[in-house]
Amino acid sequence: MLKFKDLRLKKNLPIRLKIWLFFMMLVCIVFILMWTFQVLLLGQFYEIMKVSSISKATKELARSYNTKSFTENLHSAAIKNDMCIEVLNESGAEINYQCIFSGNCMLHNGSNDIYFYYMDLKQNEKGEIVRKLYNETMQSEMIIYGCPLYNNNEVTGYLIANSRLVPVESTRHILQNMTLNITIALVLAGVVLSAYAAENLGVPIKRLNSSAKRLAQGDYTASFTGGGCEEVDDLADTLTYASHELSKTDEMQRDLIANVSHDMRTPLTMMKAYAEMIRDLSGDNPVKREQHLNVIIEETDRLSLLVNDMLDLSKLESGTQKLELQTMDISEKLCEIANRYEGLSEKMGYHIIFTGDAPYMICCDSSKIERVICNLLNNAINYTSKEERTVYLRQINYPDYVRIEITDTGDGIEEDKIKLIFDKYYRSENHKREVVGTGLGLSIVKAILKMHEYNYGVNSKLGEGSTFWFEASAAIPAENENIIKSTPNKK
Repeated sequence: MLKFKDLRLKKNLPIRLKIWLFFMMLVCIVFILMWTFQVLLLGQFYEIMKVSSISKATKELARSYNTKSFTENLHSAAIKNDMCIEVLNESGAEINYQCIFSGNCMLHNGSNDIYFYYMDLKQNEKGEIVRKLYNETMQSEMIIYGCPLYNNNEVTGYLIANSRLVPVESTRHILQNMTLNITIALVLAGVVLSAYAAENLGVPIKRLNSSAKRLAQGDYTASFTGGGCEEVDDLADTLTYASHELSKTDEMQRDLIANVSHDMRTPLTMMKAYAEMIRDLSGDNPVKREQHLNVIIEETDRLSLLVNDMLDLSKLESGTQKLELQTMDISEKLCEIANRYEGLSEKMGYHIIFTGDAPYMICCDSSKIERVICNLLNNAINYTSKEERTVYLRQINYPDYVRIEITDTGDGIEEDKIKLIFDKYYRSENHKREVVGTGLGLSIVKAILKMHEYNYGVNSKLGEGSTFWFEASAAIPAENENIIKSTPNKK
């Protein structure tokens, strides 16, 4: 166990050390590349560049062949590029030359080597030659370059150039000393910069980590400050937002537990009390026993409703419930619900007044939208005026949507409380115990309407009542019915 822990600790290095190692690795890479270039590639690179320079100068000179300026250009090219030049005709005879090495070059040292270069050029398919030779006289390596001369696209001669390769050992030594000094400077700069970067990045992260630990322990007063870079600032803002959300969630959880405990304790207490009354008092009295049993049944229904609403809301908010979309005549559904509620509410003296526009087809989950309407009607009955006892249900048609309004005649909602009205277990001070309710009805309404992506809200005036509303989109045209998940069966 200790070995595994030690291994994990070695793997998860502190950010300061990681930044320092990154800078040191970068310095090492630069150091290796510089030394590799100087030790292994400098000579080759110099030769390639030298050959390229001779080739370019020679070809430029060849283009001025058979012009009045050729001789002048010949002299200029030799001086400028530090090379001897031999110009031969098609037969290999010398027609012009330029020597800057006083006869010590590979072309003008009295040997017959030019003839061999000439033959090599003439037989070479590439049209040019490049040779590297050692000059004993000058104690130096030399480059031989040759190319043909053209006149009207025909070879009329050859141009051969000889240039000296300057030893690069002294240059390499100078560069190595320079590289060493640069390496030392890079190491020192890397140490300083890595320490600075680690301080500016590591310290804020360490501070955020400390605050995050406090948050994990339930301290929602922990503050998150960024610094260092934009990403750290964004992380601080995210953690601050998370802290606020967790604080609200914790508060809601406490309220939930308190409300659920209260709502469950009351029916349970009454059920126990009436059960004891049946046992001790009314067991022999059929009338009282029936009264007491009815109370137990009512409280059981109340408790069952609370549990079911809690489960339904949990499913809706978790996304485990999916919409079963179908086309539905909202006018017909509203009329049906209004008639149903009118019969039930008349016993308590309430009246449901429904006013609707023409039939209107919408695309929705009919069972869930029906529950929305019923929950809003229950809420309106719950808070409507005891004197008037009237609830208004309205359907207002628009080209692209239909608006459903449920209006009560209660005391209204204070403006600062409207934003809380759809929260779980929120209840107005005017809530009436005699109406069965769980405090979750409007939360379920909110969850269902959000699933449908419907607009919803509430308008209220103190002393005049409240109007809850939502807007359902018109049914999808027939040509787009393929996106509807399910449609009603036609019989």
